[in-house]
Amino acid sequence: MAIVKYHIGTTQWGLKEWKGHLYTDNAQPGQFLQQYASVFNSVEGNTTFYRKPDPETVIRWGDAVPDGFKFCFKFPQSITHYQQLDGVEEEVLRFIDLFDPIREHVGPFHLQLSPQFSYKEFGRLERLLNALPGDYSYAVELRHPDFYDKGKKESHLLHLLRNLKIDRVIFDTRRLHSLKSRAASVRKAQEKKPKMPIRFETTGNRPFVRYVGANDIPNNEAFLKEWTIIVADWIREGLHPYIFIHAPDPFYAPELARYFHRELSRLVELNPMPKWPGERQDEQLGLF
Repeated sequence: MAIVKYHIGTTQWGLKEWKGHLYTDNAQPGQFLQQYASVFNSVEGNTTFYRKPDPETVIRWGDAVPDGFKFCFKFPQSITHYQQLDGVEEEVLRFIDLFDPIREHVGPFHLQLSPQFSYKEFGRLERLLNALPGDYSYAVELRHPDFYDKGKKESHLLHLLRNLKIDRVIFDTRRLHSLKSRAASVRKAQEKKPKMPIRFETTGNRPFVRYVGANDIPNNEAFLKEWTIIVADWIREGLHPYIFIHAPDPFYAPELARYFHRELSRLVELNPMPKWPGERQDEQLGLF
């Protein structure tokens, strides 16, 4: 049975190290997405941040996933970071149109802005958000301190997002930056990921959470359990959250996501997460 009350996933589907773990031993790259989507019902579309796919690739992605699966494609960095949203409305509409053939598999588009995008550029953000097609949903990630001032700048942002029913991305890196680890993957993630203030209030109907912690369950347990309480409340309120679990070493993200779902299932009634293709393979081999 599919997960239906919320969407959960990781940052990608193309990690070859998941073969023999999340994926079957003999999985080919062209099968990774299908096997990923047999377990999780969403994925961060980070690939579109770096390069726009061709139309044939978009259709192939849509054909590989089941009903209810959602891609949360990220707007290209050329729009968000290089042009800083300056006069990008037509380019954004062309980007969104690219996914029209698989619109039933498109979750909130992810608009991640650079740390240099401050309140001085607020007018650009307002113009773009008002120009976005209303038949899709969106989530905005802001990283400049201006938008966390607990004053008029943040209030102006929240007023805009609430009026448009657009969600504010919650990027939780608290656990990551509290780790005292010498592991290379942790240190690299700490250098790369910003320390973001946390805001738990919602501005739309699809709360969008990106969580980055440790590589193992025990070192994430307290933070992930905190999030299960919040997400359970959102579900009870009739909201539909999107939860993306990161790990410094992405190999561990599926196990952390599965733990999160299991703990959330203790608070709200949910279908169990399907067994991984790699595990189903092991069971079948055990029969012989």
